[in-house]
Amino acid sequence: MDGLRGVNIYLVGMMGAGKTTVGRILAKKLKYRFFDTDELIVRVTNQSIAEIFDREGEEAFRELETKVLGELSAYKNSVVATGGGIVTRSMNWGYLHYGVVVWLDVPVDQLYDRLRSDTARPLLQEGEIKSKLQSLLNERERLYTQADVRVCAGVGERAEAMATRAIEEIQKVIKPETGPDLN
Repeated sequence: MDGLRGVNIYLVGMMGAGKTTVGRILAKKLKYRFFDTDELIVRVTNQSIAEIFDREGEEAFRELETKVLGELSAYKNSVVATGGGIVTRSMNWGYLHYGVVVWLDVPVDQLYDRLRSDTARPLLQEGEIKSKLQSLLNERERLYTQADVRVCAGVGERAEAMATRAIEEIQKVIKPETGPDLN
């Protein structure tokens, strides 16, 4: 996809939406590097996300997330899978808008099926998982809609198909002569 001119692709969406899986496929298809903000945070801090939440709190994690995103935004030719809550800080949008933001929109029922036995997600530790996911989506949906591209997951749709559709949707927002139309 030549029209991208090396502009980064940022994947946003709820936890369990498949940002890391789809991101790896996208990066391979585009011949881009792949980064996952959560994986980088774990590597740099030598702590799991759950440990950071436990020891330092969500706000400290969000600070780390913003720092990592800021550093990644200086790169080119990258696909970046972000944490589900990265959209909640307006400062992060300053970094995200340097690239093409793709919202992987997955229904809560599918998220629940993917996450119901996942014990590593700090925000799902208390309360009923499905209602917690719905609550988080309700809080964040208006922020996710600020993405340049929205890819809605079909029931049982595989990551490969979502990546292909993401590329199709990204092509629709790219202006051939000037690169991505991010406004």
